[in-house]
Amino acid sequence: MARKFATELIGKTVMTQDGQILGMLNNFMMDSRTGKIHDVLVVPAQDIESRLFKMDAQGRVILPFQGLRAVKDVVVMTAPTQTKAPSSSAKAPSPSKH
Repeated sequence: MARKFATELIGKTVMTQDGQILGMLNNFMMDSRTGKIHDVLVVPAQDIESRLFKMDAQGRVILPFQGLRAVKDVVVMTAPTQTKAPSSSAKAPSPSKH
């Protein structure tokens, strides 16, 4: 991946590899001792179910920086895994009979 300044990425649309728009890149979280970027902070799009994602105190989605895949007109991230349990309406698979 080509080198970019963080200021070039702030404000870009963030989407998954399958085209789901997650929101707008707002900031980064980094380790102040090492300078390593750990997470990307995203202001969620209106249709995003924020309960499915890890969120910060300001209501931004926290995505792992390692999930960043491409930067062009948009920032492409791998689809995040659910960080919270799905609703209780999800049914467990029924046991198979042999």
